[in-house]
Amino acid sequence: MGQRDVLIYDTTLRDGTQGEQISFSAEEKLKIAQKLDDMGFHYIEGGWPGSNPKDMRFFEMARDIRFENARLAAFGSTRRPDLSADECPNMQALIRAETQVVTIFGKTWDLHATEILGVSLDENLGLIHDSVTYLKGRGKEVIYDAEHFFDGFKNNPDYALKTLQTARSAGADMIVLCDTNGGTLPWEVEKFIRVVAELISPDLLGIHAHNDCGLAVANSLSAILLGVKMVQGTVNGYGERCGNADLISLIGTICVKMNKECIPGSTLQYLTGLSRYVSDVANIPPVNTRPYVGRSAFAHKGGVHVNAVLKNPRAYEHMDPTLVGNQRRVVVSDLAGRSNIEYKAKEFGIGLDDNNGVSKKIVQEIKKMEDQGYQFDTAEGSLALLIKKAIGEFEEPFTLESFRVISEKTKSNSSHVQATIKISVGDEYEITAAEGNGPINALDNALRKALRKFYPQIDEMHLIDFRVRILEGSEGTAAKVRVLLESRDERDVWTTIGVSTNVIEASWQALADSIQYKLSKESLNSNSSVGD
Repeated sequence: MGQRDVLIYDTTLRDGTQGEQISFSAEEKLKIAQKLDDMGFHYIEGGWPGSNPKDMRFFEMARDIRFENARLAAFGSTRRPDLSADECPNMQALIRAETQVVTIFGKTWDLHATEILGVSLDENLGLIHDSVTYLKGRGKEVIYDAEHFFDGFKNNPDYALKTLQTARSAGADMIVLCDTNGGTLPWEVEKFIRVVAELISPDLLGIHAHNDCGLAVANSLSAILLGVKMVQGTVNGYGERCGNADLISLIGTICVKMNKECIPGSTLQYLTGLSRYVSDVANIPPVNTRPYVGRSAFAHKGGVHVNAVLKNPRAYEHMDPTLVGNQRRVVVSDLAGRSNIEYKAKEFGIGLDDNNGVSKKIVQEIKKMEDQGYQFDTAEGSLALLIKKAIGEFEEPFTLESFRVISEKTKSNSSHVQATIKISVGDEYEITAAEGNGPINALDNALRKALRKFYPQIDEMHLIDFRVRILEGSEGTAAKVRVLLESRDERDVWTTIGVSTNVIEASWQALADSIQYKLSKESLNSNSSVGD
């Protein structure tokens, strides 16, 4: 492991899984660990082998994996008060994990020693000393997590410091100061660490911050500014209650803003990919507003902002998004100006000659439609069609003549939905019917059935999301609704929109746009069988 300014210790696989709705299988944990190793993380905490069979199985599988950059750590507590380290099953499980590194936590807050663990303050020091000594005697690198350090220091500073000194004198390689309840403020972190640094070199200190006040990243950065060597956290800030310090934000700030090295410069560009990968495995939707890597992190909506960014990105961007693998985005809404339209047209590959002020007309149309409930910053497929139609580059691939949807409900609770649709393609007409799980599914099936003979490529596209939102609820069930459809093919993902007081009509608008967008990406004449 090379020398770096800050050591990254990841606890996504242990602390991160304590967050609600997050659970990784042993196999998933192994895949994430390999991604973290590829990024150049220094330490990966794999789990608590004494707590559950899954974590033990993870460590068994990990023995066959060669990690190029990271050291794998097993996590556990100090020995049980009524057992020696040799007898304690938790300590023995740590040894059986066969990792280079063992991280143990001990009680630093006197309240936890006496009221929670039920031992005297001196007995607690003995637990810390014996556990560290035992693990060091078996050749382990020992990281000591001083649980509740900051709360303990506030309550009884002398005793809190004594627990740190005990762990260090027993041979702990690193002492990590934990804000376990997440209630410490940045200036308190700074003040307390200055005191600790008089007894233990900052090179031997780490910080482990929870986010209960939204300050985990700030507290971690305060510690790093004082020379603390190790920072612990989780990818995307996953963790119990409000989560842990987000390593994604920390790495971006440490590398880009503080000009310190914590991962290799060559892997920083994969930071966005790492965030999204772990989010996908966790089955937690990515947070668009996540700093550095979120989809909205470098998105510009206001016309004044876009105009400035086109001239000089530094005007409204704090850094080059490509450094962390992200990209600039311009979105269009009722706040947009001509610059937004010109940027998006170029992005869509649409030639926009604005000699006749067409971009201004498009802006006016968008403002009018957004007042009616449309939202084009989330429906770029419909936006691309709108621009093409405005400049005369769009030829309708089909025309709706009529459709009918019948939903039948019987006393026996069975449900039956059928859609009939009539369309025209050129001079040809097609009438089809289809059933579905609901009215929208039936309408989709009928439309595809009608179009397939003209445009067989529609079988390449699939619906992946369907969202309905009531725009204003005072009208009750007669309220206007917005429907967003997300579709994909082998190459792209796109979203289209429909708005109406009739949910089926709104869905039809979004559905028609989705298929038209797909067809507009290709040469309609070469793929159509019209006239054959």
